[in-house]
Amino acid sequence: MSLMIEIRKVQTIGGHRTSHFIKSKTDAVIDAENLMLLPALIDPHVHFRVPGGEYKETWATGAAAAIAGGVTTVLDMPNNSPACSTKERLLAKIDLIEAELKAAKLPIRYGLYLGADRRHLNEMAASKKQIVGLKIYMGSSTGDLLMNDRSSLDEAFQIAAKNDILVAVHAEDEALIQHNRKKYADRADAAVHSLIRDPAVAAKAVHLAIELAKQHGTRLYIVHTSTREELSLIRQAKKEGLPVYAEASPHHLFLNTGLYSKLSTRALVNPPLREEKEADALWEAINDETIDTIGTDHAPHTLEEKNAPYGTAPSGFPSIELYLPLLLNACAQGKISLETIVSLTHTRPQEIFRLPLNDDVVLVDLNKVKTVDNKSLKTKAKWSPYEGMELKGWPRYTILRGEIYDC
Repeated sequence: MSLMIEIRKVQTIGGHRTSHFIKSKTDAVIDAENLMLLPALIDPHVHFRVPGGEYKETWATGAAAAIAGGVTTVLDMPNNSPACSTKERLLAKIDLIEAELKAAKLPIRYGLYLGADRRHLNEMAASKKQIVGLKIYMGSSTGDLLMNDRSSLDEAFQIAAKNDILVAVHAEDEALIQHNRKKYADRADAAVHSLIRDPAVAAKAVHLAIELAKQHGTRLYIVHTSTREELSLIRQAKKEGLPVYAEASPHHLFLNTGLYSKLSTRALVNPPLREEKEADALWEAINDETIDTIGTDHAPHTLEEKNAPYGTAPSGFPSIELYLPLLLNACAQGKISLETIVSLTHTRPQEIFRLPLNDDVVLVDLNKVKTVDNKSLKTKAKWSPYEGMELKGWPRYTILRGEIYDC
């Protein structure tokens, strides 16, 4: 007889209370009378910083943070040091990840992106069986993977289509960024970041990415969509039947430019924080299914780095363990349903990235109220832009590969 985890009296989204069974290496029983059963989350956009940035995050600390937030599958970006832009570097990265996870005894599921680099586009076909997609940085961000010339973009989209590789784009137009940097050269405050990388910067790049996807028949995934102009372009592409998918990130849903006055350079992220009206547009896009997924863009940096002057301080927030609590709190406020949360964080990313099915689950307490406290975070960065925010709805247990983890 198979060994099982029995989850007793757990509530399902349909409103039923039932017992749920998961194969395990040991028999166990969880009394879940006050808990809700959800499929474990997939985060399609993380930066776990290995190799080269282990002082910010490791796969041990990143996996611990993920599991604490109900996430059992992560898709990791390639802007490492060195950048993960060749098959050789990709395989070396896998070896590092496997060793770290084995040592930490945290068997999180993961997938990796290959970084687009105009010098290594021939690596795409050779790496396609080891990756979930190709990541293209159309605008400058952390790392050295900027690829903004039209001929290289054309070639990358063409090769990707030929090899059935999903292309994920960081859609910001580099020429407009540089133009705006000169325009605002007399300002050194953090808030200028949202002017330099204004909505037009994003819209211009999204327009080009969709044009290339249409031309070559490429599957296109637009990461951290943040403006109504982008959403308008994406809606039109979907109406035309193009295989274009859109991701939103928590910081564009729950934070806005008002954070600069509180956090200064700690509030830097790419694309930048937007005005509140853009968040309203994102919520509308979630409800009409223009947005397909939520990706945290978990991008840890040390507080020392983040507190540096503007122009030196890096962009990015750690956020993976707050992914689910933020969404559950929005559910408590009536902004989103549990069914939509499951679609955004599990069903759609599984479909888009063609991930294998699994039986991982997260048990959540929808009534638990807790204030975000930096000291309790498991990320190595040990800080969050959400500190002090009171959230209703927290994970209690994550079950990954038949193992129970307290959250």
